[in-house]
Amino acid sequence: MTPDRHTPIDPPRRPGGGSMALLPGLLVCLGVTTVAMLAQAVEERAFAHPYVEALVIAILLGIALRSVWHPGARFSRGIAFSAKQVLELAVTLLGASLSLGALVASGPALLAGIVGTVVLTIGASYAICRLLALPARMAILVACGNAICGNSAIAAVAPVIGADGEEVAASIAFTAVLGVLMVLGLPLFVPLADLTQNQYGVLAGLTVYAVPQVLAATVPVGLVSTQVGTLVKLIRVLMLGPVVVAFSLIARHLPREGAAAPRPATFSPTRLVPGFILGFLALASLRSLGLIPDAAVGPLKQLAGLLTIVSMAALGLGVDIRVLARVGGRVTAAVTGSLIVLIATSLFLIKALGIA
Repeated sequence: MTPDRHTPIDPPRRPGGGSMALLPGLLVCLGVTTVAMLAQAVEERAFAHPYVEALVIAILLGIALRSVWHPGARFSRGIAFSAKQVLELAVTLLGASLSLGALVASGPALLAGIVGTVVLTIGASYAICRLLALPARMAILVACGNAICGNSAIAAVAPVIGADGEEVAASIAFTAVLGVLMVLGLPLFVPLADLTQNQYGVLAGLTVYAVPQVLAATVPVGLVSTQVGTLVKLIRVLMLGPVVVAFSLIARHLPREGAAAPRPATFSPTRLVPGFILGFLALASLRSLGLIPDAAVGPLKQLAGLLTIVSMAALGLGVDIRVLARVGGRVTAAVTGSLIVLIATSLFLIKALGIA
C-alpha cells in the first residue's frame, strides 16, 4: 500500500528490532491462516468443493478476532508486514502460474469477447459503485473482483491502488457472499435461457469468481460445461495481469476522499509500475516461454495462495467492524448491480458469437 494511505495497523516507529520484531505478528497471522485452511478442508471433505474459501474465512476470522482484541505494539509490525509485503510477494509468485498458451488456443473471437466483457464490466461496475457513493478505491476493488476472479483480483489490485484494509475487507466479504449465491443460482439459467452445455460453460466461465466455484457450478450440468467453463475462466484470469498494470499507471490520479492532497511524485520506474508487478510480469513471461518447468508451477501457486491467506488474515486484524456495517448495504447493492451487468453482457456475447 502506498505510504500516504494508512495501513490496517500502523507499525510502531522505533529503531532496530529487525526480523525478530515481526515474529509475534506473523505468528498471529499464521495462526488465523491455519484455522481458515482447516475450515476449508472440512468444507472440501463435506461438499467436495469449498463454498467459502480459506482466503475469505481468514479475513472474517481476523475481523472477529480484532473486534475482541486490539493488537498492541508487540504485534503491529508483523501484522502490517503481512498485510503489505507478504501480499506483494504472493502477487509476484502468482505470475508463475499464468501462461499465454490458453489465449492462443481459445481463438480470436472468444478471446476478444472475454476481453471486452472484462473491460465493460469493470467500467460499468465502477460507475455503479460511484453512483452509490463508494470511495474510488473500493469501487475499483469491487469492479475488478466482479470482472475477473473475485477475491484474488481484489487482493492483487489492492496494493497497486493503495487501498486500505477496511476497503479490502468490505469488498471481499460482500463479494464472497454473492459469489456463493452465484454458484447456487447460476444453473437456473440453463432452463430459463434455454442454454446448451457449451453455452452454459461459457456463461459460468465469464461470471463465476473462482475456478473451484466454476467447477461447483458446472459439474451438476455436465462434463462439456465443466471443460468449457474452466477454459473460459482461466483465460479470464489471465486478464488480471494487464488490469493490475493498468491500474498501477493511473493510481496516482485517483480521487482521495478524506485524505490530504497527494504529494508531488518524482519519476521512478517502480513508482510507475510497482516492483512486485514487474516481478509478476517477469514470472508470467518465463512461464509462457517454458522456462519455468511444469513441476514447479504447482508448488509456486500453492505458496502464492498460502501467502495471500496470511495477508488476508492480517488485513482482517486491522479492520474496524463498524466500517463494514456502514458500507455493507451499498457494497452489496454495488456487487449485485455489477453481477447483473456481467450476466447480461455474457448472455449477449454467447448469442452474438453464435455459440451453440
